Amino acid sequence: MTAATTRAARLSRGSQIEGRSQEELREIVSHVGAELELAPAEHIIEWAAATFGERFCITSSMGDAVLAHLASKVVPGIDVVFLDTGYHFAETIGTADAVKHTMPVNLITITPRQTVAEQDAEYGPDLYKRDPDLCCKLRKVEPLATSLDGYDAWATGLRRAETHNRVTAPVVGWDAKKKKVKVSPIARWTDEQVEQYIQDNGVLVNPLVYDDYPSIGCWPCTSRVKPGDDPRSGRWAGQNKTECGIHT
Repeated sequence: MTAATTRAARLSRGSQIEGRSQEELREIVSHVGAELELAPAEHIIEWAAATFGERFCITSSMGDAVLAHLASKVVPGIDVVFLDTGYHFAETIGTADAVKHTMPVNLITITPRQTVAEQDAEYGPDLYKRDPDLCCKLRKVEPLATSLDGYDAWATGLRRAETHNRVTAPVVGWDAKKKKVKVSPIARWTDEQVEQYIQDNGVLVNPLVYDDYPSIGCWPCTSRVKPGDDPRSGRWAGQNKTECGIHT
């Protein structure tokens, strides 16, 4: 059975299921959040897919394809949402293309409401320099929120080891801003566990990772990191900013 056929069958089974209310979604989180805290990543994805059906997707920034690979093993044909901000490195776009053509997933590429040129015309050029929070809002936060309208739950590759802001991130939690169930199957994974999974499974990795870019965002706001420095120090270097707003 092909990935497309698998996905079609899954959508057919879940097509009669309408989105749950916010109260129902919060109730689900309150009952299973603690139960799944120590569960393997595959089991967490399996639970989410069984619970939400077609109204569950994963998102990927294409720093690597670990989450997409995990999810494709459990739910062939799963929706993988990729946000093309218009400011990505060519290597990031290339990684997304590779995922699309080599994995049994349904890659959905979304874009902001405005092109970079249209944003420059309205807000002035290089908004990322003058107001990076607004730029992230326009090119990341708002487009992703809109793209998730058709889902009740979304999975991210967020990990607690990445930044101090994420150390308490739940495996299954309630995203009050998006009013969705937020699933972080690899939240407990260490850097070593990620590397081991990549090696064991031959998972696609953005080539920039091997060129001293351990954390990859938009090219204007991402710089190389010196060996031994915080992997996230290359994001918005020199500014009092550590998150784009998607996970805050």
